[in-house]
Amino acid sequence: MSTMTRSSVQVSKTKAALADTVAGYEAVNVKDAGNRSRDHYKTRMTKSRFRARQILLPIVRWETPRLAWIQEHTRSKFLDDYFALTANLGTHTFFVIMLPMPFWFGFVHIARGLVYVLAAGVLISGMMKDYFCLPRPLSPPLHRITMSGSAALEYGFPSTHTTNAVSAAMMILYAAYENVDFISPLSLRLIRIGMWIYMGSIVLGRLYCGMHGFLDVVAGAVLGAFLFYLRWVLANAIDQFITRPGPLVPFIITPIILILVRIHPEPVDPCPCFEDGVAFAGVVLGVDLALWHSWDAPFTVADPYPGNTPYSYAESGIVKSFARVALGIVAIFLWRSVMKKTLHTALPPLFRLIEKIGLSMPREFFLKASEYNKVPSSIPDTTLVGAREIPSLIHNITRTRSDSVGPQSPADMYETIAYREERQRRKSLEIKNVTADDSEKPSDDVQELNEDELFLQIPKPRVQYDVEVITKLVVYTGIGWIAVEGCAWAFYRLGL
Repeated sequence: MSTMTRSSVQVSKTKAALADTVAGYEAVNVKDAGNRSRDHYKTRMTKSRFRARQILLPIVRWETPRLAWIQEHTRSKFLDDYFALTANLGTHTFFVIMLPMPFWFGFVHIARGLVYVLAAGVLISGMMKDYFCLPRPLSPPLHRITMSGSAALEYGFPSTHTTNAVSAAMMILYAAYENVDFISPLSLRLIRIGMWIYMGSIVLGRLYCGMHGFLDVVAGAVLGAFLFYLRWVLANAIDQFITRPGPLVPFIITPIILILVRIHPEPVDPCPCFEDGVAFAGVVLGVDLALWHSWDAPFTVADPYPGNTPYSYAESGIVKSFARVALGIVAIFLWRSVMKKTLHTALPPLFRLIEKIGLSMPREFFLKASEYNKVPSSIPDTTLVGAREIPSLIHNITRTRSDSVGPQSPADMYETIAYREERQRRKSLEIKNVTADDSEKPSDDVQELNEDELFLQIPKPRVQYDVEVITKLVVYTGIGWIAVEGCAWAFYRLGL
C-alpha cells in the first residue's frame, strides 16, 4: 500500500471516529469559511437570494442601536425573568407537548386547526430564515436574555415565536367566538384578555430580550395572521377532502409533505430550522392520516366534527381524565424512544446502499452514512425533549435566565465581522473625518478581537447525520397518529 493510500485510509478512519460522537461537527463536516467576510454569503447564495438579503440587511443593522437603547432604558430584573420565562410558551417543545391535549378531551377540530397553523408557521418561517439568512440584531450592543441556548442558533427573519403566538391565539379566539353560545360572557372575556396578554408577552419579549428586531416580529405577526386566515377559509374544504373514503387521501397528502421537506432551502450556516420543519410536517401527516382512517370508526364520533374523540367530564371524572393524559404521554414518549433507536440502527446500512447507487440527496450540514460508523444514542432533539431530559427541562425553566453578550452562532459571528468591515469601509470613504453615530458602534471589546478569536467564542455545532431527517419524519408522523387515532382507540378499549 502506498504512502498516499495509507494516509487517506487513516484520515477516513479518523473522520469516522470523530463522526461517531455528538460533538466535533466542525472537524468532520464544516467547510472552510474562506475569508470570513461578507463574501461568505455572496459566494454561497444565488444572486437572487443574496440580492434580497442585501436589501433587508440594512434594516436589521439600522434597528440594532435603537433596540439597544430601548433595552437599556427599560430593563429590570422582573421584566428579564418575565419575558425569558414566557418565551418558553412560544417554543416548539411547548406546542408539541400541549397539542395532544385537545385531541384527548373532545376538541379535535380546534386541535387540528392549531396543528395546521403551527406546523405551517414553523415550516414557512424556517424556509424564510434559511432562504434570506438574515442575522439577529447584533450583540453587543444588545444583550441576549433567554432560557434556551438553541434559539440563538437560528437566523432572525422572521420570528417563529411571533408567528406561532399570533396564529395560535387567533385560532383560540376564533374557536371561542364560534362557540359563544356555550361560553359565559366572563369566560369569553377572560379568554380574550389571556390571548392578548399571551401575544403581547411573546412579541414584546422577542424585542426586549434582544432576540429579534421590529422587522422580524412584524413579518412573523403578518405570517401568523395569514396562516390563520388560510385555515379559516380552507377548513371545510380540507376536512371534506380528508374524510372522504378511498385511498386517494394518503396518496396525495404524503407526497405533498415530502415535497415540502425536500424544497426547504439550504442555509449558509448550520441552522436547526430544517429539523423543526421536518418534525412538524410529520405531525401534520400523522394527524391527517389518522383522521382519514378513523373518522367513522366506532371509537370516534361525528359530533360536533367528524373524527372527534368522545369525552365527558361528568362521566369520566378526575381519575379517568388524568389517566388519559398519562396514557397519551407515555405512549408518545415510548414510541419516540423505541423508533428513534430502531431507525438510527437500521437506516445507516440502507443509506450506504442508496449512496452507492447514486440516489442519495444529502443536505449540506448532514453527514452521509459513508462518513460515520454508527449514530450515537445521546443525540438531543430540539423539537421534543426525551423522557430523561424532562428533569433538566424543568430545571431550565425554573433556573435564572441567562444574560449573554457576544456572538452565539456562526451567523452572529459573520455579522459581527461584516458589520465591522462595513464601518471600516464607511470611514475610508469619509472626506471630512466624520465618524458614524457612536450609538452604532460595537463595543470596543468586540472590535479588538480578531476573527480567529471570534470563532473561538461560539460553541461548535454538533454532528448531524443523514438518517436523522427520515427518523424525525417517521417519529413525528407516529406522534401525530398516536395523538389522534391511537389514543382514541386506547381510551375506547380501556373505558377511559
